[in-house]
Amino acid sequence: MAKLGAGLAVTGLTLGAMAAVGLLAFQANGAQERALEAGYTPPVAPLTSAAARATAPPTPPLPANSGSGLRVVYSLGAKQVWLVDPRKNPQVTAAFTVVPGSVSPPVGSYPVYSRTAAGTGTDGKKIEHVVRFSQQGAVFGFSAAVDDASPSPSAGKPVPSASPDQKAADPKAKTGGIRSSRADGQLLWDFAPAGTTVVVVP
Repeated sequence: MAKLGAGLAVTGLTLGAMAAVGLLAFQANGAQERALEAGYTPPVAPLTSAAARATAPPTPPLPANSGSGLRVVYSLGAKQVWLVDPRKNPQVTAAFTVVPGSVSPPVGSYPVYSRTAAGTGTDGKKIEHVVRFSQQGAVFGFSAAVDDASPSPSAGKPVPSASPDQKAADPKAKTGGIRSSRADGQLLWDFAPAGTTVVVVP
């Protein structure tokens, strides 16, 4: 008799659970249509970085005669940087546009000779990920503004809301800083330790 009572209890619980699931399914059935009829629009997920890259304009191809081996390629005309690692497939691991300084380095091949994690640029902005590769009348190197802004075209004017340790850029100064976004600056910093080749092409 006890076995029969336990079996009935299990059957009753199972039937009750099935009824509850059925009720929930009935309530959910058509809920989306009713919400749309009431004017509800579901939120659209933001573009992922991969989706954003898919909608971005295509990267220019790596220039011919841009050296070999592990290197950073900088095109003066395209204002474009390529990070090239021939051990990878594809060998261009990253590519991005940059904003050059007031003077450009001569075309040629240079080793990274100095790196600084943070400092102040000649335009008075706080910068980070400074990777220097040449010193010919001006110091040439890559950097990123901490505020993620490009260098101001109004060189020589006071830096808006400058802190006491910031100064306005000298309009006659030759600035060889090549500015990237913070994200791209981080990529270049991670890619190019001291001694890495930087190839400057027209």
